[in-house]
Amino acid sequence: QVQLVESGGGLVQIGASLRLSCEASGRTFSTTTAAWFRQNPGKEREFVAGISRAGGNRFYSQSAKDRFTISRDNAKNTVYLQMSSLRPEDTAVYYCSGGPRDKITVANYTYWGRGTQVTVSS
Repeated sequence: QVQLVESGGGLVQIGASLRLSCEASGRTFSTTTAAWFRQNPGKEREFVAGISRAGGNRFYSQSAKDRFTISRDNAKNTVYLQMSSLRPEDTAVYYCSGGPRDKITVANYTYWGRGTQVTVSS
């Protein structure tokens, strides 16, 4: 079983930057597409950013493009989400995930972390 642990969330002001990290147990995760999703209570889980196995392909939601950057360091079994120009609507629990294809759908992803809270104050 792949275990994913997110960290780096917190309370920040509008316009601030924040970097989320996702550490995976073992090396299995490095063979998968990785993605970040976010979710608020009563809402659908929303795709934010994805990255291919070796990091060559990166893809983003409309909201994340030009503000967020996803990256990975497979030697460290870690995936990152660098967030800039944060807005109140970015407030959510952010989840790290892994799956077989470069897709934006929740159904593509098999492995999930427990999430880290990001709150952007207005």
